[in-house]
Amino acid sequence: MVNIKTLMIISLAVMLTGCQDMIVNPAASNLNAEDFEATWERVNTVYPYLAYKQIDWDSLYTVYKPRAEGARGDEIYTLLIELLGELKDRHVYVKTDGGEYISTYSPRRWLKDKYAYDPVVVRNYFDKELRITGEGRIEYEIIQGNIGYIHMATFDDDYLLNYFSEALEYVKNTKALILDIRHNNGGSYQNLVAVVSRFITSPLEKPEFYVLGELIPLEPFEPQGDFQYIYPVVVLINGVCYSTGDIFPEVMKQISTVTLVGDTTGGGSSGSTSSAPAEYELPSGKRIFVGTTDWRGYDGLPLEWVGCPPDIRVEQTESDIKAGIDKQLAYSIDLLKQ
Repeated sequence: MVNIKTLMIISLAVMLTGCQDMIVNPAASNLNAEDFEATWERVNTVYPYLAYKQIDWDSLYTVYKPRAEGARGDEIYTLLIELLGELKDRHVYVKTDGGEYISTYSPRRWLKDKYAYDPVVVRNYFDKELRITGEGRIEYEIIQGNIGYIHMATFDDDYLLNYFSEALEYVKNTKALILDIRHNNGGSYQNLVAVVSRFITSPLEKPEFYVLGELIPLEPFEPQGDFQYIYPVVVLINGVCYSTGDIFPEVMKQISTVTLVGDTTGGGSSGSTSSAPAEYELPSGKRIFVGTTDWRGYDGLPLEWVGCPPDIRVEQTESDIKAGIDKQLAYSIDLLKQ
C-alpha cells in the first residue's frame, strides 16, 4: 500500500510540474517587439489604401516601436489594436488567443445607423408573418398592393446561392420589389453574383477589382436563373451595410429598374482572396487580418470610406425605431405604389 508520505511527494511533483507549465519565461516567450515589426511590415506590404488615406505609415512606426519594445504580456493586444486602428478600416481585425475577433474601427455612418433599423419594426408593415429561408438569413413576403419584399441579412456562406431563388420565385408575379439589405455586413462575392444576375437581361460590366495592387480582369455579370425580374426594384440601404453590402448596391444602381433608398453605406471595400488572404500569423502565433484587395465604384474610385449613396436619401433614427416607425420602408412602399 502506498503510504501517505509517498502520496504527498507525488502530489507535490505534479503541482510543481503544473506550475512549471504556467511560468512564463519572458526571454523566450515575449515576442511583442517582433509582433509589432511583423504587423507594421504586413500592412506596409499588402494594404491597398495607405496612399489613398494619406497615412504616413513610416512615422507611425517611430511612434509605436518604443511602446512595442516596452510592452509586457497582453499589453501588445492594446498596441496592435491601436496601430491597426490608424487604418480606420473595419475589415482590419486582431484575433485573441481565445479566438475572439476584435475590430479595430467602426465607421461613423455605422455608429449612426446601428440602432436605426429593427426587423421587429419591419413586421409592422405586413399583415402576415414573413416567410423565412436560408437558415433565417432570408425573409420574404408580399406587402399589400402586390409589392414583394425580400430581406437579405448577410452575403455570407452560400445562403443566397442556395436560397435566393426560392424567395424570388415567391414574389415573381409582384408589380414591384423591395430588396432590403440594411445591416448586411457583407460576405461572399459569389452571393452577390447570384442576386445581381436575376435582375439583368443583358451582360453588365463589373466594377474594377485589384489584388495586391494588380487590376484583375473580370467577366461581366450575365443573366442567370429561370427568369429575370424586370419590374421596379427598391434596394434599401443604410450605414451598417458594409463590404459586399457596399458593392452590391453600387452594382444594382447600374440597372435601370433599380432605385436605392435609405442612407449611404458604411464604406468598406478592402477584402481578400484565397491567393492573397487577409489572415496573417505573427511570430508569437497571434493573428491579424488586413485586407489585400480593393473594389472600386463604377467611377473608378475606391468605395472605401465613401460608401454607396442612395438615389433617394431617407434618414432614419433610433427614435423612429423606438416609436415603431420604419421611415425608409414606408417611403419605399409608397414610392412603388405610384
